[in-house]
Amino acid sequence: MVKAATTPLLPEDYVDLFDPLRSTTQLRGRVEAVTPETTDAVTVTIRPGRGWRGHVPGQYTRVGVDIDGVRMWRAYSITSGPRTDSCIAITVKAISGGAVSTHLVESLQAGKVIQMEQAAGEFVLPQTLPRKVLLLTGGSGITPVMGILRHTVERLDDVVLLHSAPRPEDVIFADELRGLAADGRISLQERHTDVDGMLNATELDSLVPDWRERATFACGPGGMLNALESHWETAGLADLLTIEKFRPALREASGEGGTVRFTKLDREVESPGSRPILDVGEEAGVLMPSGCRMGVCFGCVLPLREGSVRDLRSGDVTTAQPGDGVLIQTCISAAAGRCDIDL
Repeated sequence: MVKAATTPLLPEDYVDLFDPLRSTTQLRGRVEAVTPETTDAVTVTIRPGRGWRGHVPGQYTRVGVDIDGVRMWRAYSITSGPRTDSCIAITVKAISGGAVSTHLVESLQAGKVIQMEQAAGEFVLPQTLPRKVLLLTGGSGITPVMGILRHTVERLDDVVLLHSAPRPEDVIFADELRGLAADGRISLQERHTDVDGMLNATELDSLVPDWRERATFACGPGGMLNALESHWETAGLADLLTIEKFRPALREASGEGGTVRFTKLDREVESPGSRPILDVGEEAGVLMPSGCRMGVCFGCVLPLREGSVRDLRSGDVTTAQPGDGVLIQTCISAAAGRCDIDL
């Protein structure tokens, strides 16, 4: 009888209007607080809805926010330590030109309901904790490491943290990290790149002489992570290095880009040859499926009906003849001439 009276909506749809966190089919979270960390970074405390299944320290969650009528998703590390109030926290650094990070840092307010996904990621400590740990981080790459330290530092015997940031005031969680170092819980080395320059992997012999003996976890800019991967592989120690990347390592694509036509929408967008079609489409207001944005989860896959795209990681070109439906990942593909996308 109640369902008949509320058709076409169900009774639970009306309840969702008053308690949006109750849904078990659409995971949402309510922003409880937005706390500044640096001039361009904030920690967002979130109360997840009833469907939240928890997380392992070091994992991330993807959050979705509506900006100018377009829902955009980004992944952020969970930085909170153990809590008794069922909340979690993410820490966001505004990126130049980053629509979502800038919105979260500059505009997000307590009380806002955001979309969420379950925690994911393999950047976690093993169940049997390593005897010696090296943490290599740059910029906002400190965020997953902070989540790990807040949960586990008391059970780790020997931790070296080498963190890079442009200036001392740019170090996220600076007071807490320096406090852990003063208490002897970690050995902290700060590198301020405006003065010291970027970390070169060959410097590790002098900075951390026993780095070869340590289980190493690294998170930071793509160039830094690529250099570390190469260094560990050359040393035959790749199995001791775990890295976290939120964006694929994209290379500059040759070519002039082209016109992307979204066939079902009958909409055309000019796309440069150096940017993912997903980013270009979203900025033009096209609502596009997306996932990890790293070329891993295939949540952004769409059919290429005609034309060519270039893989921004490898440079490989994929071409579809008229009428084809070649599946492409829009998060790591750029236009290589005119291309028709089935959306």
